[in-house]
Order: sequence, then C-alpha cells, then structure tokens
Amino acid sequence: QVQLVESGGGLVQAGGSLRLSCAASGRTFSSYVMGWFRQAPGKEREFVTAISLSGSMTTYANAVKGRFTISRDNAKNTVYLQMNSLNSEDTAVYYCAARRTLYSQNWEAYDYWGQGTQVTVSS
Repeated sequence: QVQLVESGGGLVQAGGSLRLSCAASGRTFSSYVMGWFRQAPGKEREFVTAISLSGSMTTYANAVKGRFTISRDNAKNTVYLQMNSLNSEDTAVYYCAARRTLYSQNWEAYDYWGQGTQVTVSS
C-alpha cells in the first residue's frame, strides 16, 4: 500500500504561484504512476496532470497546460505540482493519487489518494 500526504496549499492572489508536494510512504514509490486531481465546490473531481514512473513522461489537462508543471523525486518519494499564473478557476481541493502501470486521466483508475490540500485564488 501507499499512503499519500499533500502539502503546500493556501491562499494566493490571482497571477501568483504555489508549489504543492505529495509525500508517499513505502519503498515502492517509483512503481507508481502519480497524478494530481482537483475538485471545486459543486463540481466533479477533474484530472490536472500525471507523471510516469521515471518522470520522463507527463500529461496535462488543457486548462493548466503551460501554467502547471508536475515533477517527481523518486529518491524522496515525493511528487510536486508547480502552479503558476493562478486564476480563480484554479480554486479547488487538490489531491494526489497513485496507480500502477500506465497513467490515466480517469480518477477512478487510481488506487491510492491523499487527503487533499486547499488552494484558494483570490481575484
């Protein structure tokens, strides 16, 4: 099993930046594809980005492409989400998630989830 703990959320002004971290327990972190999802009030959970086992491949939702960057450090069992040029539509609870093998944009395909971290962008 993998336990995930997100951190780094908070309140930021529009146009600002935040860096989220997701620390994973266990010795098999490099065996898991990692993803970030978000859920705004009254909306469904949506895919943000995902990264392959080695970090060599990434994929992004169109809404964040060019503004967000996912990365991972397998030696530290951590995945990061650098968020730049934030706007009010980015306000949501952000979750990291893990699954084996290929990455997916479907949240139901992920087996392990963190508790989430709130990101609020003020305009």
